[in-house]
Amino acid sequence: MNKDNYALIMAGGVGSRFWPVSRVEHPKQFIDFFGVGRTLIQSTYDRFLKICPPENIFIVTNEIYADLITEQLPDLDPNQILAEPIMRNTAPCIAYGSMKIAEINPNANIVVAPSDHTISNMDGFIAAITQSLEAAAENDCLITLGIKPSRPDTGYGYIQYMEKTLPADDQIHKVKIFTEKPNLELAKSFVQSGDFLWNAGIFIWSARAINDAFSKYLPDMYDIFHLGVSAYNTTDEKGFISNAYLQCTNISIDFAIMEKADNVYVLPTDFGWSDLGTWASIYDMADKDYVGNAVIPSEQVMMFNSSNCMVNVPEDKLVILQGLHDYIVVESNNTLLICPRTEEQSVKQIVADVKSNFGTRFI
Repeated sequence: MNKDNYALIMAGGVGSRFWPVSRVEHPKQFIDFFGVGRTLIQSTYDRFLKICPPENIFIVTNEIYADLITEQLPDLDPNQILAEPIMRNTAPCIAYGSMKIAEINPNANIVVAPSDHTISNMDGFIAAITQSLEAAAENDCLITLGIKPSRPDTGYGYIQYMEKTLPADDQIHKVKIFTEKPNLELAKSFVQSGDFLWNAGIFIWSARAINDAFSKYLPDMYDIFHLGVSAYNTTDEKGFISNAYLQCTNISIDFAIMEKADNVYVLPTDFGWSDLGTWASIYDMADKDYVGNAVIPSEQVMMFNSSNCMVNVPEDKLVILQGLHDYIVVESNNTLLICPRTEEQSVKQIVADVKSNFGTRFI
């Protein structure tokens, strides 16, 4: 295993689309949605143990989740948990993590990944990450993983790539353009063209390359975090970061760097990826009965004349559903949500309305 390989796992989101199971104080990355005995972040950590030495895996999260990280990943050293004082999107957390890792190992090659993805083809995932890390170590480039689309999905961003490839790896293509979530007609044209990929939000680069990119394309943020080089990995780090984040703009790594840099490449992949962004993605991946019902857990749920439902309820509750088709039925934390599957995008607005009416009690 290459001692220069590092992983930076982003685990600071609140997962509001999975409300009411996902709450602000216990969001989706800390939940075992499929009843497999490992939460999403634990499964992500397990994957990277096959790629990086355990001491080279870092978790960046909101400071309110630091104790949950310690509880679910007890093998981590406290220095491997990067606690953000406030949410500022992905660019600041990557700048923080990359500069901290560079102070440990200037020759580091880093894979940055969200904590809430699922992967069904582990061997394919490991091969793609390893290939990209090797390419990043030998080339001054920023690499992202693109997923070969299986359908014209409007819930993902897309990456168009060119025929041009890295000199030493003809599978890693130069990126032509990033496109935000398209409408259905545009998504269909993307899939038909054959040169568009889903944007997985997984990035691979050397610490040197990404820090140079911050210096070039986001110099103000680079300066903010570069001031802390003497504080990283010391007792002064927390105090420095508390002040640094107050100065950061709220901006994504995609918009800040990936869409602007001229050395961005993509590796087309297909390893059974899902970003678990909505209840529909849980439904798609869950085991179903012969009429399409996905019930987790299923011991005390009885379905009569019901089909294609996504059901997630407490284990100790008896639930009977009669004549329900294509619905989401979710109960957690003294809250019951019943919503047509076709209207699941409204869950985020529902959460906002609940907060407006009841405060944060149910959020």
